[in-house]
Amino acid sequence: MRGAPDIRSTFFVSDTPRRPRRPAKPYRRPQKDPVRILAFEALRAVDERDAYANLVLPPLLRKAREKEGPEKFDGRDAALATELVYGTLRRQGTYDAIIAACVDRPLREVDPPVLDVLSLGVHQLLGTRIPSHAAVSATVELARVVLGDGRAKFVNAVLRKVAQDDLDGWLEKVAPPYDDDPEDHLAVVHSHPRWVVSALWDSLGGPRAGIEDLLEADNERPEVTLVARPGRATTEELLREEAAVPGRWSPYAVRLTEGGEPGAVDAVREGRAGVQDEGSQLVALALANAPLDGPDARWLDGCAGPGGKAALLAALAAERGAVLLASEKQPHRAGLVAKALAGNPGPYQVIAADGTRPAWRPGSFDRVLVDVPCTGLGALRRRPEARWRRRPEDLDGFAPLQRGLLRTALESVRVGGVVGYATCSPHLAETRAVVADVLKQFPEADLIDARPLLPDVPALGDGPDVQLWPHLHGTDAMYLALIRRTG
Repeated sequence: MRGAPDIRSTFFVSDTPRRPRRPAKPYRRPQKDPVRILAFEALRAVDERDAYANLVLPPLLRKAREKEGPEKFDGRDAALATELVYGTLRRQGTYDAIIAACVDRPLREVDPPVLDVLSLGVHQLLGTRIPSHAAVSATVELARVVLGDGRAKFVNAVLRKVAQDDLDGWLEKVAPPYDDDPEDHLAVVHSHPRWVVSALWDSLGGPRAGIEDLLEADNERPEVTLVARPGRATTEELLREEAAVPGRWSPYAVRLTEGGEPGAVDAVREGRAGVQDEGSQLVALALANAPLDGPDARWLDGCAGPGGKAALLAALAAERGAVLLASEKQPHRAGLVAKALAGNPGPYQVIAADGTRPAWRPGSFDRVLVDVPCTGLGALRRRPEARWRRRPEDLDGFAPLQRGLLRTALESVRVGGVVGYATCSPHLAETRAVVADVLKQFPEADLIDARPLLPDVPALGDGPDVQLWPHLHGTDAMYLALIRRTG
């Protein structure tokens, strides 16, 4: 045909023999790993919804246990998923510094889901005994499932760089020398924001060894501690559970070692016992045992949600013929308090009320507890993600509420009665500063020494207030000041 192209002129013709083409690799579907997929889902919930891992993970694990077939979890699966989630969150700051050294862009430009997968992989490489090749291959497979093949290649490249050294080697590379910047060094090595390191060091005082022990304790998995609610359960009953041992300080405490499941304990399911950190138990016991002048019939928990301290106080009050009023501002949290107190052996009342605008008359109570809202820096073992969410400016937001609640508590107790001011934060701005400010405005009140009310508990400081510590007492970093109204 006229004008038709010459086929020879449109293709390059070579006399060189062609190599036979390799057959294309068949596409391989990524292998789904239910444990790592669940861990990724939990991390995404924490990141996207500002959820807490201790609230997100249990229902995910429960659903996985109820499945049939290969995706059904057993105890080992649940333990691994829990370690992957909590270990990754605790060490997030350290892992971010290491990942940043292995990518060619600022970390903020890495998509959050990719960063979650990378963090899970880095934790397996540097924070567990999983062999390096297995950690890399399992994480790359996870990336193929949840991110796609393209980004899985990026994950593979980064993790292979990370796998070239161990954790100590990486810390030497990414952490500034201690002598140049002590707080930044500790922040990277122990995975805490710098401002939190500074605040904890100020509260703790003392040499470098003390703050390092505290920061490392924040990164350890805490034991589950139960409380036997008086009149409803006994420690002897709880100690019959597998891997149960007595508490260290509270006569009502039992610890579940080896990651015991509290939901499997009959007394917990029935509400006769509960999950409660031993530091929280000690705060309630100290208030209940503080000496009074006059009657001891009416007690108040002014910030009762979610109900752990209120349940213990109500049981102790019942033993003495006293009545507890549990007040909680948020209705849904008041519902949790009512559930915790259901079945108490003596009378009690639960109300939804604002503790700064009391629904009771001044001077109505003999004992008052206010465990005030705070930054939660004392419970970083249990809520590791909180350290990355909190900011120094959060202190200014809590300050007026904390002072208002303490003032109301002092107005609510009768002359001769005792107020307990408690908070799960050791930050001086939330502890001693609040108490000192309010006492300046309330001269007819005196601090009393709380230390004798925590018998056998060591290292309680110079008093009269008490600060508990994870590394010294095995508890959350609870603070307690006891104040007697004198006029």
